[in-house]
Amino acid sequence: MTQQCYVGIEQDENGGLTHLGRMVRDAWVFAILPESETCAGWNATQMQSLYEKVHAAWEPYAHLPSLLPPELQQRHTKIYAQAIEYAKTKGWDPELKDDD
Repeated sequence: MTQQCYVGIEQDENGGLTHLGRMVRDAWVFAILPESETCAGWNATQMQSLYEKVHAAWEPYAHLPSLLPPELQQRHTKIYAQAIEYAKTKGWDPELKDDD
């Protein structure tokens, strides 16, 4: 049985705007990971560990970007604005479809 690994943000669907891609970006926001870390090749155990760290980092802010302190809000805005622009270059369409 082959263990599946995360492809990394740059190879992820929708330009990395998936639940795993957002988790990696949130890790960048909270400086859990450097922005150069795409998590390409990470296994499920590594991704679960990252999820737990990111989840804990969000807890004081009720998982809402609007409750982040100004410096983290700025990082979040910058990282996600870049993510959206990147995803658009990869063909991502922000419009909801009937199955969304």
